[in-house]
Amino acid sequence: MKIEQIRPQDIEKKSFEIITQELEEMGIYLEEEKAFLIKRCIHTTADFDYARTMAFSENAISKMAELIRSKAHIVTDTNMALSGINKKILGEFGGEVHCFMADPAVAEEAKRRGVTRATVSMEYAAKLPHPVIFAVGNAPTALIRLREMVDEGTFTPAFVIGVPVGFVNVITAKERIMQTDLPYIINTGRKGGSNVAAAICNAVLYEMKKGNL
Repeated sequence: MKIEQIRPQDIEKKSFEIITQELEEMGIYLEEEKAFLIKRCIHTTADFDYARTMAFSENAISKMAELIRSKAHIVTDTNMALSGINKKILGEFGGEVHCFMADPAVAEEAKRRGVTRATVSMEYAAKLPHPVIFAVGNAPTALIRLREMVDEGTFTPAFVIGVPVGFVNVITAKERIMQTDLPYIINTGRKGGSNVAAAICNAVLYEMKKGNL
């Protein structure tokens, strides 16, 4: 195959052109208001299944943008997602990103209670004095605990991005969030990951920066 000579600054643009073309060749036409976000998930993973498996609550993207404008904070379940989210743009809207997974107090409490650190991290996040957007890309137990807190009436997340990847309780955890009235963006099925969670956040942040949201 011939190597294309593309300037570094044009690589992402070219990638999105390829994604758009291949989607059309597959006969897949995305809803206009969601296309930019789904294409960024595909761009991040090189996996076209995201064109079929992404699920959105009503007006999810505009609600997420409104929360970011209202200085909402983002809480992730991995340091990888924490690193990947564009903190500069989020900071321009007054928000911050947090991950409590490496906090020694979280690890100690999780061990004492016999639960995952993700479970305890969600409880720590519930104490933040800001609206919280949860970006979960790894731990289904994070989503399970969020649903439990909603059912208990102890906490209501402002928004849930639920894209944990794996085999154990992953699909069930995602479905439990989709059964609530919470605003959400979820990739149904087993696929996802910290990179996808960060990509969803960045997709919205980039469009806000451009003035499109």
